[in-house]
Amino acid sequence: MFVAPVVVVLVALAACGGGDDDATDSAPTTTPTTTTPTTAAPSTVAPATVATTAPPTAPPTAPPTTAPPTTAPRAIDGVPAPGAATVSDLLALDRPLVIAHAGGDFEAPHSTMYAFTEAALAGTDVLEMDVMLTADDVLVVHHDDTVDRTTETTGAVRDLTYAELAALDNAHWFVPGTWSDQSLPADAYELRGIRTADRPAPPGYGPDDFRIETFRAVAEAFPDHVLDVELKVQRTADGEPDLERAARAAQVLADEIMALGRTESVIVVSFDAAVIAAFHALAPDVATSPALDTLVAWYTGAPVEFAPTDVVFQVPPFYEGVEVLTPDVIARAQAEGFDVWVWMDDTTTQEEASFYRMLLDRGVDGLLVSRPTVAVDVIAG
Repeated sequence: MFVAPVVVVLVALAACGGGDDDATDSAPTTTPTTTTPTTAAPSTVAPATVATTAPPTAPPTAPPTTAPPTTAPRAIDGVPAPGAATVSDLLALDRPLVIAHAGGDFEAPHSTMYAFTEAALAGTDVLEMDVMLTADDVLVVHHDDTVDRTTETTGAVRDLTYAELAALDNAHWFVPGTWSDQSLPADAYELRGIRTADRPAPPGYGPDDFRIETFRAVAEAFPDHVLDVELKVQRTADGEPDLERAARAAQVLADEIMALGRTESVIVVSFDAAVIAAFHALAPDVATSPALDTLVAWYTGAPVEFAPTDVVFQVPPFYEGVEVLTPDVIARAQAEGFDVWVWMDDTTTQEEASFYRMLLDRGVDGLLVSRPTVAVDVIAG
């Protein structure tokens, strides 16, 4: 069942990889019951060999998975056509882009179909999401190792089947301005209970739009939107990165992208350079972003050989307390042929129109934000 050649790549590159943190992460403004680190220290080993490790000559077939409950792809009416439907056309647009973090997790429940739909309706260019495997190897759109932060229960995603996950209320703790605040009175959670049919859904939506969703369902629902997909590295019960599971997730994602005909309309990123290398070996034609450790090495001047599919730097304004997104750094990245997309590392001060404008004034190419409707308005004028 395990994909051995991919694990060879992962183990060989393990020294280059960071933790299971989010290279496109927006941290909540309040501390949830169970937390996941949002920033990992860079490796002390410069990941200069990321692109030089030989890929398997013939990626093996993915292990069989348990299919999620079958439903027809969700038909979404009234979604405006994005400016570009492929990565290459997107990067050729002569304007900044709006990338909706988890569908816009300060405006709608994190990673729900409702959030992605609302972001698309607002005119977002790219839909960003995190993916990981369930207990029955279904690739789902979810950020944390556990369901504690967004649903009414607790538990690790890796220990639950997709059917069990899909039954949960993924809007249980949502309030505008943060993806999870568990400190408020019950009546503050205005979208709680829609998933369980205890409350009516907004017009045009239903209970399923507030569940934990599969990658396939989201990809099918938005065939014209470029998807920015982060491969998460799930952790074991002991808190250790599970490289075998990461290899399997990379295989499933690669297979689903190819089966859906999305090789030209997906960008894949991971916090861990080893995971990106493994994915690239399986899907060498799919666009990628370098891992954060790789970007740290580039920033410090260490020799780094990027993959030919690396087209976008996804970076925070600050890292380890150092301002890294200066005009000079942005200009250097663009001069070397990379677009620069910015994810917010301090949501208490950065997820605001004024901060978005400052970033645009510095020349960034994309805003990866939790308030996509605000970013769309800022770019429009």
